[in-house]
Amino acid sequence: MPKLFGTDGIRGVAGESPLDAATIYAVGRALGIFLQRRGARGNVLLGEDTRESSPWVTSYLAGGLHAAGAKAVSAGVLPTPAIAHLVRSQNFVAGVVVSASHNPYRDNGIKLIAPTGTKFPDETEAEIEDLIHSSLARSANPAAQAPPIDLTLVGAYADWLRTRAGSDLKGMHLVVDCANGAATRAAPALLRSLGARVTAIHAAPDGRNINADCGALHPEAMRQKVVEVGAELGVAFDGDADRAIFATRTGRIVDGDAILLIAARWLTQQGKLRGNTVVGTVMSNLGLEVALRPLGLKLARAPVGDRYVFEEMNRLGANLGGEQSGHIIFLDDAPTGDGLLTALQVCSIVRATGNSLDELAADLKPFPQILVNIPVREKIPFEQLPAVQDRIQEAGAALGDRGRILVRYSGTELLVRVMVEAESPADVERWATHIATSIRKTIGRPEGN
Repeated sequence: MPKLFGTDGIRGVAGESPLDAATIYAVGRALGIFLQRRGARGNVLLGEDTRESSPWVTSYLAGGLHAAGAKAVSAGVLPTPAIAHLVRSQNFVAGVVVSASHNPYRDNGIKLIAPTGTKFPDETEAEIEDLIHSSLARSANPAAQAPPIDLTLVGAYADWLRTRAGSDLKGMHLVVDCANGAATRAAPALLRSLGARVTAIHAAPDGRNINADCGALHPEAMRQKVVEVGAELGVAFDGDADRAIFATRTGRIVDGDAILLIAARWLTQQGKLRGNTVVGTVMSNLGLEVALRPLGLKLARAPVGDRYVFEEMNRLGANLGGEQSGHIIFLDDAPTGDGLLTALQVCSIVRATGNSLDELAADLKPFPQILVNIPVREKIPFEQLPAVQDRIQEAGAALGDRGRILVRYSGTELLVRVMVEAESPADVERWATHIATSIRKTIGRPEGN
């Protein structure tokens, strides 16, 4: 049977397996059975993003939960980290978020959240996946059910975030790119309530424009707007608002690596950074390691995925970690990446230090890096692809300790991601092209297929 759970839940094209009505219903039913077996009594919290398919997916999840004797309550459209926080703080027995994060609108996804506000561990997801397959084998007719909506939960999340702000933001002019997604109502309202003057862009979701040339994956419009209106800084979220990418008043893009440096320096000055360690991922730029050294700090690397960053932080006793893509975990505040929380932290550091975001990020000198995404037909282990292995080894031998190469499959899409990093831009381009060409010839998928 095909594996359903990837690194970030179940994801696919809405209406097609594994996001067809029967499978979605089976997911809800399986979660309900799992909770029942664990003796968990209480409500399951549902939340969703702004895709046109999200209400439909939510209704079949609720139907499956109901069939298993579980009760579902919806918070409506809210960021993924909001649902994670509310599950933990409002004593829900579990949470489910309907979102495909940064993917195009045709995709959707199902993310399961444990009572701790974190993702379920791999072994739990495997147990639930077995229950899903068992439910599908019963060929039960899927039945949709509209869950009751509790709109007070939006306010509870905002109230908590305000307690995490280090200061008010009175007088700060911010550009906020909502990606036409889950942050559309929550983010501008939160920042305005703290006194900021907010210019919101891409804040008119129509069900199909989520992440469309906007948000954390496409921050160019946000950067341009910051310079155009003379804002102090800008922040762009992705579709479910667990990522945040920034722009300075001069138009410099500030990614997750830079935010880790800024936050690490600030927490160190406050005596609050544990273990003199920041947890990044294998994608974190070498420039971050170099910038942390004068501070007496080291960078530990985890596999790509916020769950793996979280696990490594717990293993090392660290309280700051994240990904270049903008997932940042401030573990003293929350066990998950939260784009709105990250925005508050950055704005508070700017306000407390009196320095601009340009000045705070100046010490990070990223090594040239390229990331190539290659659509593939299937995910064959790289060790079974000798031509690809030869190219990777050739590039590694040429770069030595002056660069890094990472070739991995996406956890959520049929893609190979090739990352090459080196001192020389020419070397970066050359070896990324060589490796990518080999992959395309071996297992590449024609564009449009």
